[in-house]
Amino acid sequence: MLNYIELFSQWLVSVVFFSVSIGGVDVNLIVVWLASAMVFFTIRLRFLNIRGFGLALALVRGKHKEEDAPGEMTHFEALSTAISGTVGLGNIAGVAIAVAIGGPGALFWMVIIALFAMSLKFAEVLLAVKYRTTLPNGRLSGGPMWTLRNGLASYGRPRLGRLLGGVYAVFALFAFIQTIQVNQSYSQVRTVLSLGDGIGPALIYGAVIASLAAAVLLGGAHAIARVTARLTPIMCVVYLMGILTILVLNASELPHALALIFSQAFVPHSVVGGAVGAFIAGMRRAAFSNEAGIGTAAIVHAVAKTREPASEGFVALLEPFIDTVLICSATGLALIVTGVWQSDYSDIAMTSAAFGTVSSWFPYVLALAVCLFAFSTVLSVGYYGLQVSAYLFGSTPARNRLYLMFFCGTLPLGALVDVNTVINLTDSLFFLLSVPNIIGLYIMSGDIARESESYFKRMTGKSTGSAS
Repeated sequence: MLNYIELFSQWLVSVVFFSVSIGGVDVNLIVVWLASAMVFFTIRLRFLNIRGFGLALALVRGKHKEEDAPGEMTHFEALSTAISGTVGLGNIAGVAIAVAIGGPGALFWMVIIALFAMSLKFAEVLLAVKYRTTLPNGRLSGGPMWTLRNGLASYGRPRLGRLLGGVYAVFALFAFIQTIQVNQSYSQVRTVLSLGDGIGPALIYGAVIASLAAAVLLGGAHAIARVTARLTPIMCVVYLMGILTILVLNASELPHALALIFSQAFVPHSVVGGAVGAFIAGMRRAAFSNEAGIGTAAIVHAVAKTREPASEGFVALLEPFIDTVLICSATGLALIVTGVWQSDYSDIAMTSAAFGTVSSWFPYVLALAVCLFAFSTVLSVGYYGLQVSAYLFGSTPARNRLYLMFFCGTLPLGALVDVNTVINLTDSLFFLLSVPNIIGLYIMSGDIARESESYFKRMTGKSTGSAS
């Protein structure tokens, strides 16, 4: 069975990441598709990602709170749940993969891309709240599938909306399988505990993660929000304290590391072919890390307590900044100042090696952070999957339990499958989601501009620009 999965992943990645050669470097067209949308919405909204940053922070702190607004989560709970889904192993293993492929210059492009990604995240979340729906059981549900269906119907294109919404939901049903979280977290646990390559410990680890996730997911949105609101700050602090320790101990290497990042972002690199290679490596990992344009976080933001779609868009634009600009940058610096980026490691083992330069026991700190990251991401994406399942099959207790059996039942496979197979499958399915999602965003960009201008002007007395 594992051989068939590997063959399928190889075929899928060749289709999704079809590339053309530019300057001797293979440029994935799907990566250009995402990057173009990020630039388009940043310009369309006149750099609202920067101009609205202060308002975003104010909203998360509780300013402009709407009393008795419909929804299931506060702004902070929605942000915490979404961050727990994006701040994960993409920040630990993903950065290492990007640096291994594109050199230190890839980190520069990850940060630049994240700044533009803030605008795209804003756009998809605004629409998710605007076009969310109430299910027969009285619960709110939203996300790209409902945005495409309801939003395009309001534009007089109901059949296109149903088609794109259905395509997104079918892709998402499989894209949300979280084998990569189990794969990379078990890899670190196995390393620090010297468990060997036996199937038994891998299955036990996967079964424990699956059981804990099922217990929380069965409690619904409120239970997930409570857990992630507590877990997200803890896991970020544990991880960042570990990274900060590495940076402090290697403070003398920081100027050289920064110079290396900037120089290799533009100067030809002997391995990957220069700035284009560094950009592609950074773009692919940044997109997987912050998920802007993929539409996943919009699913949880759609149930936030608000009557103002733009308010949740402003909250959501903080995610790429926290996820990539702060956490991915810190990880990348740690890899460079310790010199492990020049080793033969290519995934989470590189980050573990960086932690190992502090002390022989320090990788245990990483192992704890990794397990927390993996578990929180499984919870968030499990919730996303439940909403997709509700869209496709309806939401009843029996159908929800069947979906959770499917979702949690696939988790142990992550500890058994080769890491390259897992990365290829996950990347391919996730990037496929951007196709129907971004088509819809382009069509409804007028909605986004009007809503953002109106809300921003009312809250600050300033204009974001034209709403035409």
